[in-house]
Amino acid sequence: MTIEKQQRYRFSEAPIWEIQRSYYEQKGIEAWNNDQVPQYITSNPMIAAAYAEMIFGFLQDRAAKGYRSEPVLIVELGAGAGRLAYHVLHELCQLRDYADISLPSFRYIMTDLAMHNVMAWKEHPALQAFITEGLLDFARFDAVHDTELNLVMSGTTVSEGDLQQPLVIVANYFFDSIPQELLYVGDGQIYEADVFVEYPEDRESLTPTQLLDQIELHYEHRRTPEYEAEDYPYRDVIAVYQEQLEDSHILFPEVGLTCLERMNLLSREGFLLLTADKGDHLLDNWKFADPPELVVHGSFSLTANYHAINHVFEQRGAAVLFPPHHYKNINVGCVIHIDSPTDYFNTRLAYRRSIERFGPDEFFSMKEWVDLHLDRIGIQQLLSFWRLGGYDAEFFIQSKKQLSRLLPDANDEEMQDIWRGIQLMWSSYYDIEHRNDLALNAGMMLFEMEMYEDAMFFLKESVHEDQAERISTLYYYLAICCLELELDEEASRYTRELLKLEPDHDEGLALLNRLV
Repeated sequence: MTIEKQQRYRFSEAPIWEIQRSYYEQKGIEAWNNDQVPQYITSNPMIAAAYAEMIFGFLQDRAAKGYRSEPVLIVELGAGAGRLAYHVLHELCQLRDYADISLPSFRYIMTDLAMHNVMAWKEHPALQAFITEGLLDFARFDAVHDTELNLVMSGTTVSEGDLQQPLVIVANYFFDSIPQELLYVGDGQIYEADVFVEYPEDRESLTPTQLLDQIELHYEHRRTPEYEAEDYPYRDVIAVYQEQLEDSHILFPEVGLTCLERMNLLSREGFLLLTADKGDHLLDNWKFADPPELVVHGSFSLTANYHAINHVFEQRGAAVLFPPHHYKNINVGCVIHIDSPTDYFNTRLAYRRSIERFGPDEFFSMKEWVDLHLDRIGIQQLLSFWRLGGYDAEFFIQSKKQLSRLLPDANDEEMQDIWRGIQLMWSSYYDIEHRNDLALNAGMMLFEMEMYEDAMFFLKESVHEDQAERISTLYYYLAICCLELELDEEASRYTRELLKLEPDHDEGLALLNRLV
């Protein structure tokens, strides 16, 4: 390792942030394939449904105030793979159609730093219906610098003061991944913790991920009275840290706060922020905190300082909602930065129902336990948890083996519930190229349930996937489905395709002899 002692950086200007940017720009949408960058915890159907409930409550609140004519823009910062946006829109449209009440219209804007991601969303099959309906648009947005949104599909620009409705901002795993200041509080004084970077010898040959994984950070404190100056915009929260903390390192979200302020300028009416992250809003959790360590998962992330965001906007009159209890995996907050925020009771009630009483953090904690005990869980418990999670594809793939094991003892009602769950899951599936083939798993489950016509649909879908090692098996099961449905000509065709790939397939040869 070589340490560059001659180069001292403010934490927010350290090379790690440029390496992070390079990672996302090089990888594009592939960064989320197979969970290189974790996405499930902040993008599953359960958290999306919670967000949709709060946005729907917000639309109801705006309608109750008589603001129905102008559309509400929902801007997701750092939309990544796009899965959250898809699930939120899917659920929000269902709520809109089910309620059938007069509401302001809405449009969802997916944004990211990497233009590769924007172009990938534009072509994603699952998003085309929303694009066609005018519910979805895209923009490249740099959270550190940009002040407007240049929309790709409509060709329009959203600039300062353009919006007559409050802006809805969605920011999941966002504040932990953008530049932050690192402060140290000692003896009532504020210091910046400057960083020196120790590099591996072969750094030029390493990928951004390898480099992030191998570099080491060293810190030295530097007295910074400017944070205590009366004209520093976040002086009030800094004063809290001076008064209540000692020997503590604080990740301070100055970039995140200024990003929110720039977003706020787009609207004449303020904003609603929905955010989820590994982030602390309780001051006690920052007491005696050590310097941060990079958590590397393709890119890296830190702990978001929700306490600072909470304090700053509460001081400005916002209603800020965070759970009263400690979070374990993910903390979900809501900031209503609008005139008379307590009037937005539908929004606040939705937060209470969908986050505070039982929310994404509790769900993920339960899922971790369920994942470890799948082989001991009964069919009713599996179906109940699958419903609780919004018929999530990942859980179905994980539990498929246990479901298959339980099928011989399943009754007709349970079979029908599995069938219905598969239909709902497929109707809301957003493909981000996981290793597992959902269509194959669904098709095989329906085949085992002797629902051959439905099984054929999914098995045909799976044939189109590039999974050559499974193709011959797929043709065999398709042939059996056709045989059961008395489609002998199709059964023969699939059997011949099977034998082209695997001429000595015993079951295939027997089946062909039966068909000719």
